[in-house]
Amino acid sequence: MPECLVSDSSPMKNEEQKWKEIEEAAEHLDQMPSWDSADNTLMMQAFEWHVPDDQAHWRRLHNLLPSLKDIGVDNIWIPPGCKAMSPSGNGYDIYDLYDLGEFDQKGSRATKWGTKEELLDLIWLAQDLGVGVYWDAVLNHKAAADYPERFSAVRVDPEERNIDISQPEEVEGWVGYNFPGRGETYSSMKYHWYHFSGIDWDDSRKKSAIYKIVGPDKGWAQDVSDENGNYDFLMFADLDYSNAEVRDDVLRWGEWIGTELPLSGMRLDAVKHYSAAFQRGFIDHIRSTVGPEWFIIGEYWKGEVDVLLKYLEEMRYRLSLFDAPLVYRFSSISRTKRGDMRTVFDGTLVQSKPDHAVTFVTNHDTQPGQSLEAPVASFFKPLAYALILLRSQGQPCIFYGDLYGMKEDVENPLTPACNGKLPILTKARKLYAYGEQRDYFDSRNCIGFVRYGNLHHPSGLACVMSNAEAFEKRMYVGRKHAGEVWSDILEWYPGTVTIDRHGYGDFPVAGMSVSVWVNVEAEGRDGLDACLYVAFPHIPRAFGSG
Repeated sequence: MPECLVSDSSPMKNEEQKWKEIEEAAEHLDQMPSWDSADNTLMMQAFEWHVPDDQAHWRRLHNLLPSLKDIGVDNIWIPPGCKAMSPSGNGYDIYDLYDLGEFDQKGSRATKWGTKEELLDLIWLAQDLGVGVYWDAVLNHKAAADYPERFSAVRVDPEERNIDISQPEEVEGWVGYNFPGRGETYSSMKYHWYHFSGIDWDDSRKKSAIYKIVGPDKGWAQDVSDENGNYDFLMFADLDYSNAEVRDDVLRWGEWIGTELPLSGMRLDAVKHYSAAFQRGFIDHIRSTVGPEWFIIGEYWKGEVDVLLKYLEEMRYRLSLFDAPLVYRFSSISRTKRGDMRTVFDGTLVQSKPDHAVTFVTNHDTQPGQSLEAPVASFFKPLAYALILLRSQGQPCIFYGDLYGMKEDVENPLTPACNGKLPILTKARKLYAYGEQRDYFDSRNCIGFVRYGNLHHPSGLACVMSNAEAFEKRMYVGRKHAGEVWSDILEWYPGTVTIDRHGYGDFPVAGMSVSVWVNVEAEGRDGLDACLYVAFPHIPRAFGSG
């Protein structure tokens, strides 16, 4: 079995000097901020795109929540729970912000996910268990208007939205919203053409195009992505945040939902498509009225980290972002034969701004069959999850579809990722992934890292992974561990490693695999492989709850 040792960047230094420096760096761990740090937290995206269309997902999550808490999940990001354009809508096709499955609108009282009462039951249970709930806020657009209106608009070049390709003309667009099922409850705001900046359908001509609405003080927002010249318009009827009535209504909604539901945070969908200035004001309003400690995450989908960094700066670092570049790195390296593992974090947000990076492996947009599909090879998923769950940088988010599999309405159903052992990695994050971190990113196809442990979680861990053949990596875990016997908690490599009297271990890993080595007598070892509650694909609806 080949051995990959820490390579020397300076030819003048010998191996002995390098190890001496590693040992010296680990001498005063009790003086590091990580020595007495808070326990790790973990977020989960609690849905995938093809969750059964049975209006029972709130109850499904209610059943799952205790087991999710047991495996270390502290916060769940739930799907958009506002009324969509149809009973089957996932919520990104949003109709009414103020209808959480309470009013008979768009063909159903419940949303795809369930009724408001079931949503409240879920969130109250989460509160009892100490699990936070993050709301998925779709604030860029509205869909499924109640009636059309006539107004003036120009067609724009879809690839260069700042260029008009027609003269102003009268069009008929679906932009009239009076919410007949809800009426005046919660909000008296009714929407008309002047509350929007663009549409993609002229009903009078039955023509699909991108139309920019014309009128006093109308036009695309300028503080948005410059893709396609200006990426204000995404889909449906595009909200115009230069309109004071729109701003006021959405600010009121933010305060209302934070009062209506005991939430802990919010995901802002499609943030590159609407005014960054409004987003700053919205976040400030939320934190000053209902959620001073709310965790806010923006979905800015771009593979180039410089764009994300520019947006974070524009937002004055009020929020975190999903690390899209990292997902592309996982996808690329996993599908490249003998890809260079040393570069896995190059050009990622977690490398540049770890405190503002939400790391993940798959989500509802990148899962198979979706428009942003970013396939990660199945052998690589445990490696990727180990890299986001067990390291000190970033806030990791696991995916419902990876935990339970993706079986509904997909051409190729997928079983749970990591051969069903993702819960072991999430538990390991809670139990062992603490203290200072030493990286051994020294071999193209075999990398590793050590967490030394801290005051409250002294066990530590040693993680080694390969995207090629089997390897063995020598790593320093500390003299305090001398004589301990360590084993792979994933049980993908048999046998044990005994830490020598100097605090070193030679940690093996099988080919195309990852091993996480922990003291066999460490706290929690006996419960790592406890069975996980399996989500049933369908839950019968209770009588009268539709």
